[in-house]
Amino acid sequence: MAVKVLILEDNPVARSFLCRVVRESFSDTMELVEAGDLEGARKQLARVASLPPEQGFRLILVDLELPDGNGMELLAEIAGSPAIKIVTTLYSDDDHLFPALQCGADGYLLKEDRFEVLVEELQRIVRGQPPLSPAIARRLLSHFRPGGSGDSGPMGLNSGFGALTSPGGFASSRSVALDPAPEWERLTPRENEVLTYLSKGFTIKEIANLMGIKWFTVNDHIKSIYKKLNVSSRAEAAVLASKQGLV
Repeated sequence: MAVKVLILEDNPVARSFLCRVVRESFSDTMELVEAGDLEGARKQLARVASLPPEQGFRLILVDLELPDGNGMELLAEIAGSPAIKIVTTLYSDDDHLFPALQCGADGYLLKEDRFEVLVEELQRIVRGQPPLSPAIARRLLSHFRPGGSGDSGPMGLNSGFGALTSPGGFASSRSVALDPAPEWERLTPRENEVLTYLSKGFTIKEIANLMGIKWFTVNDHIKSIYKKLNVSSRAEAAVLASKQGLV
């Protein structure tokens, strides 16, 4: 089954460029759907709304400045979607970056980056890392360094970014619950299997190959695990897995 990708971009040239980036980034068969404005994107989302999650859009690229509004409106509307939502924009300032993350963006890429850079950043998804343009990564690091804005800044702890955080990523300042048993019992056998591999250091793509499933499905399992265990990083999940004797 082809992986559905929605690309929301009003500039035809930029839209064609992003389509090439997506095709180059992943080995999966892709079904690319293009929209030039919010209305068009909403129609495409409504078209798949009644389908099972695995048949809906799994990756959504969202431009911010659009003819009929702002891409953040759409991000807020689809915040509960299992799709990976990535902003693709020319804006690298805090006034666009942090509100986009608060609205549920899982990544933030600058369209001005070279083709090869964008491909590499998108491929970070299958390694369990957030896709960030280099300039954006530096801005976030600066934001969290001593003397910066600190972890109480606009990104917050519930930005929707945690599900894509890797061991070397932005760890949450939340402490791991002392008694995780009630949440642990809610994990499905499939989620337990994913968590075991995750805690042993396997990437999302490696887990997908080992389990014979799509990497998008693995990512869905990870998001569910993090939510059920109330953690936001692989490191926190590994601590709980160790306590349960999975690793």
